[in-house]
Amino acid sequence: MKRQLKIWLECFRLRTLPVSLSGVVIAIGLAVWYGHFKWIPAVLCLVFALLAQIASNTANEYFDYLKGTDKPGRVGPRRGVTEGDIRPDTLRNVTFGLLALAGIVGCGLIPYGGWWLLPVGIVIALGALAYSTGPYPLSYHGLGELMVFIFFGLVPVNLTYYVMALQFHPVVILFSISIGLLGVNVLLVNNYRDVEDDREAGKRTSVVLFGRKAAAFSYLLNGYLGMAVLAVFWFLIVVGRDMMLPKWTLAIPVLYLVLHTSTWYKLTHRDGAALNPLLGETARNMLIFTLLLTIVFIIYA
Repeated sequence: MKRQLKIWLECFRLRTLPVSLSGVVIAIGLAVWYGHFKWIPAVLCLVFALLAQIASNTANEYFDYLKGTDKPGRVGPRRGVTEGDIRPDTLRNVTFGLLALAGIVGCGLIPYGGWWLLPVGIVIALGALAYSTGPYPLSYHGLGELMVFIFFGLVPVNLTYYVMALQFHPVVILFSISIGLLGVNVLLVNNYRDVEDDREAGKRTSVVLFGRKAAAFSYLLNGYLGMAVLAVFWFLIVVGRDMMLPKWTLAIPVLYLVLHTSTWYKLTHRDGAALNPLLGETARNMLIFTLLLTIVFIIYA
């Protein structure tokens, strides 16, 4: 029983879940900051985001298995269905069950945000599948990073804020861009590690297309761009005339960049299975940034 639980937890890829959490968490912090926080839609958004990402992770594993992309003994985290620990039809049923459950939770947001959220939810569900399957699987054509930027940055940050505030906000849009850039780095680490396996399997990720050096540079650049996007925000609330936050809060983006640069250095000096911990480390850096900033928003709201 314990072994089976471990197999499924590996399948869910828990170390990547801070990517979906971060967008919702920072939107909650911004909603508190601007006086629009509502706890019910906030909780629903958190649950929906987690379910949608887990479903995306299991769908990726299932469809990669069907395509023969993953092989036993791969460098990355163990794939239960490839190793024979999970039946393919079971994984398929779990994937669609998770999507259905996410859809039910998402419908709970309609009273707060309106019926237009229904087609948005359908697009999100289709995006979770289109990443790995369909007539043009996006992760096989170098578009995985774009999907992450949209569905783990722009969409969760803006929509989570909207269902509480019933409006979009330029500062929130800036944060969604920042979070999207940071989230892309998690996928870059994954594809950086798997580049040889992906090339052999015909999976044309961005790292396969442009090489590891370009991927490592993009990883470093995304973190710094993610902080640079927020420079106007920090200027207005920390050193502007209103000074709504104390200057010590500037240590938060600095701390993120220190952690980010350290992880990037490890990325460029490791190979094979030694890269596996950097997946969780990249997601951790992102979550630390969003949690600290959200705490600051709550304290000084």
